[in-house]
Amino acid sequence: MLAAGRASGELPISAGPAPAAARWHEVSLEEYRKHLQALAELVRACAKGRGAKACDPKQVGPDDRIPLAEGGKTEQRLVRFGWLRVLLSKAQDKDATEPAAKVAGMPASGARTQESALPPTPTTAELLLAAELRLTHDLAQAGAVPAAEPAHSQERETMRQVLAGREFRNLGQPSVRDAVLEKIGSWLNQFFAHAARLGARAAWLGSLIVWGFILAAGAGLAWGVMQFERKWRIRLTMESEAPAAGAASARDWQLWLEDARKAAAAGQWREAIHCVYWAVIARLETRRLWPADRARTPREYLALVAEEDPRKHGLRTLTRSFERTWYGGREAGESDYRRAEQLAEGLIAGSVPTRGGGAAQ
Repeated sequence: MLAAGRASGELPISAGPAPAAARWHEVSLEEYRKHLQALAELVRACAKGRGAKACDPKQVGPDDRIPLAEGGKTEQRLVRFGWLRVLLSKAQDKDATEPAAKVAGMPASGARTQESALPPTPTTAELLLAAELRLTHDLAQAGAVPAAEPAHSQERETMRQVLAGREFRNLGQPSVRDAVLEKIGSWLNQFFAHAARLGARAAWLGSLIVWGFILAAGAGLAWGVMQFERKWRIRLTMESEAPAAGAASARDWQLWLEDARKAAAAGQWREAIHCVYWAVIARLETRRLWPADRARTPREYLALVAEEDPRKHGLRTLTRSFERTWYGGREAGESDYRRAEQLAEGLIAGSVPTRGGGAAQ
């Protein structure tokens, strides 16, 4: 907005002794315009008088610091007039009317021939006229209304037509997953770049970092696969798939439970607990908790149930009772059977047996 702050190199003023620069002072935009008007009158008066009084550099006054609004923010801009002080100091001496008679021992005619090859140097009067024009131009700029921002409506319409093309139909904002993957990729690039820089200093250190990272990633991947396999190793089977021959579910679980009650009525407590256990296994197999396979041991059946499964505790207690009486040869009583029957009823009905012995529906 303000061309007055440009360097004085726009005017070819030869360097010369200048008075001490005055300090700047805060002015408003209106005060800055009045200062420019006064400076323009001063330059015109100096061009007429060409003396120490008319061209006194002290009449220029201090530099101006004015507020300038740009982009919604107001900044302070310092406008210097040192170039004008130098020009007025030079203008106190009138221009020479005759050129130098000799240049390096040459006659006057030879000097004129040598100078004709160089661009003409402007006189002080011409510089004063240029300074007045500059101040007038700065004054016009200081009073001009800032131009409004262009609407760019044509550009926006062109961009809208381009984005409506077939190749841009699937464009959209990146998802959170894409942003996370991009950050991970950037981190890996930075990591390996850092490792490469360390490798340039110490080859063994860079190799150690890279191989350590690979081993850690491999160990993490193996652990994740193991956890995934442990969680999903119990696969559902098709409803139409018949149970394997000899599996517990090959015989209806109600028949197992009926045999258990008959054995209990006859006082055969070990046999009764045995039938109760296989009734529970047959029932869980019909619910597709695991694929039917008669070759499994009681502990293997128990291992197929996830730890977070609420049936885990009841099946563990029933399995221990069955192993002690059937495989361990321990004598069983009516209380042992009643306890096993209570656990079996909760597991068969799909309820969650509590640790205290009851069943929470």
